[in-house]
Amino acid sequence: MARIIGVANQKGGVGKTTSAINLAASFAVLEYKTLLVDADPQANSTTGVGFDLHNITNSLYDCMVNNVPATDVILKSEIPNLDLIPSHIDLVGAEIEMINYPNREVLMKSILEPVKDNYDFIVIDCSPSLGIITVNALVAAHSVMVPVQCEFFALEGLGKLLNTIKIVQSRLNPDLQIEGILMTMYDGRLRLCNQVVSEVRRHFDDLVFSTIIHRNTRLSEAPSVGKPVILYDAESKGSVNYLNLAKEILQKNDMTKMTNEERIIE
Repeated sequence: MARIIGVANQKGGVGKTTSAINLAASFAVLEYKTLLVDADPQANSTTGVGFDLHNITNSLYDCMVNNVPATDVILKSEIPNLDLIPSHIDLVGAEIEMINYPNREVLMKSILEPVKDNYDFIVIDCSPSLGIITVNALVAAHSVMVPVQCEFFALEGLGKLLNTIKIVQSRLNPDLQIEGILMTMYDGRLRLCNQVVSEVRRHFDDLVFSTIIHRNTRLSEAPSVGKPVILYDAESKGSVNYLNLAKEILQKNDMTKMTNEERIIE
């Protein structure tokens, strides 16, 4: 059964979609079957793994509003082991259309239920808001990863998100955990970046990932060609950072696979 990880922060521009795309791609490259769910109406995760929005007939919107099964919507990406449930701008209207739905908070959970056994990981890219679709993602998820930019206002809004997570835990998903807080857009030359990392670690201690995502040109360029950074430039700092993050999550959840060499030794 898949471990479902929501990637959420209602603050925009923190590297949320970049993290969702590249974490999912890193799991896939490490040979874990992975489904990336684009739950953001901007659909940047969809284009970021190489799909043209004009060619997409069904999306997460159709699953949530028109009861289309996930199996009819899932697309195979050019990376082996990486599939996608795409998004569409229509998802903006889904929140209003779902307002009178009974159990509207558990729609995404029920959409993923029939396919979760086909994957090792499901990564949900949430929209930069705390609306009903983000709540759906938090109800469906086992854990939530929170990207935080290394900048002066890093902690602003983080308390609000953590409060939303607590409400979801108490009312809708008592098993929801915080996978970790991910520091992004780090520049070691700037004293402010180092101060922000220290401050976040002081506040949240063990919740902060050891892996830090550095500011990296190749990482910024990759979405413009519709590729995760590991396909665009496998040796770049951004690619190495996200592979390390994937390995850190695997170790944390005791999900590491034995290599062929380890099997031979055993």
